[in-house]
Formats: sequence, structure tokens, C-alpha cells
Amino acid sequence: MHAFDVLGDPVRRRILELLAEGEQTSGAVTAVIQTEFGISQPAVSQHLKVLRDNGFATVRPEGARRLYAVDDTALREADAWLARFRRFWAPRLAAMETEVARGKRQRRLQQEGNHRD
Repeated sequence: MHAFDVLGDPVRRRILELLAEGEQTSGAVTAVIQTEFGISQPAVSQHLKVLRDNGFATVRPEGARRLYAVDDTALREADAWLARFRRFWAPRLAAMETEVARGKRQRRLQQEGNHRD
């Protein structure tokens, strides 16, 4: 399965967001996903399996619990694929960064001017 097919599912994206916060038990992930999406525990387990099988998540046993974490293998592959397209948005991001810096500078100068008055 291609990385973007895996990431195309909102449940799997949300699970990755949860795992990005740190290692999570399958029970903790399931509780959040059931609350937010209203799907069953077996359905959550299937999404976790897809993430594991496609290099997005790892699992390690700890006693009776299963702890999940982000595996950056597939994310690095997706990032490498996207690299060829960065030239389309990189100049725009650089221009936006310049404008943000310009706005901050103008506000700072205005504040300094107000303090002198």
C-alpha cells in the first residue's frame, strides 16, 4: 500500500497524531478513536495493523499491554517522494516568512516609538 493510501484515511491519520505525542497503549488509542469516530475496538485494531504493516507504527509488548509508537520509516519515504514538489511551495513559504518578519519588525518599531512618546 502506498504511504498516501495509508494516510488518506482520517482514522489512521488521527492515530498517528496520537502516537506523535508519545508511545500509547492500544487501549488508550482505542478509547480516543472510539470516542471520536464511533468505531469498534476490532476496527481500531485493523487500523493499527495497517499502520504497522506499512511502516508507520511499531508495537512492543509490555506484559499484557501493547505499546504503539510512530515508526518514521514510511514517513521518511513519503517525505522523500514529496521532495521533488517542494520547489513549488518553497519560494512561497520563504516569501511568507519574509512578510511575517517584516510585520514583526514594524510592530516592534511602533512599540518602541510609542514608549518614547
